[in-house]
Amino acid sequence: MKKILLLLAIALISSSLYAQDFVDLDKSPMDAAFFPSQAAKRQFAKTEEQKMALEPQIRVLYSRPSLNGRNIFRTTDNREDGITKLGESWRVGANESTELLLLKDAMIGGKLIKAGRYSIVITPSENEWTVHINSENDGWGNYSHKPELDLVTVTIPVTKDSKNLEQLSIALYSPKNDNTVHLKIGWGTYRAELPIVLQ
Repeated sequence: MKKILLLLAIALISSSLYAQDFVDLDKSPMDAAFFPSQAAKRQFAKTEEQKMALEPQIRVLYSRPSLNGRNIFRTTDNREDGITKLGESWRVGANESTELLLLKDAMIGGKLIKAGRYSIVITPSENEWTVHINSENDGWGNYSHKPELDLVTVTIPVTKDSKNLEQLSIALYSPKNDNTVHLKIGWGTYRAELPIVLQ
């Protein structure tokens, strides 16, 4: 009986050592963008045809930092001048690397990318961004970009909008309702779109 009580006491102590409290809400919460945009709600479709039309084809997981009065880009090494430096790799968000999930093969920048999980990294300049679709997954921060693992690198134009977005935002939409989907990124007044052609 004493052995059983001793083993029970050890088990209780051990389990409390491995218990973990919940972490506080992250200041850059994780979000998801889908194509089609209502794909996450497909189980509420009224017909099987509607449900099939909402089958996800692309998903982007990303963390949404806020401006909080800061500049997005800086030209110096002083972090007080801006969040990320022009000309350096940026994970397009905060925390973990931004993840692109292709549920179909797709052409990006004229190159065929097989269905799968990838990370998106951007090298920003003032008027254009170089987008890297990278095979490295589950990285953290801007430091995890390994250029040798880039599957495709494409440069896209950047425009300015009159509307200021406080939080980084990503949307997926098809301008012509065809197989070309635009991955649209907006933060502050910056806007950029990467065309993805589903196969």
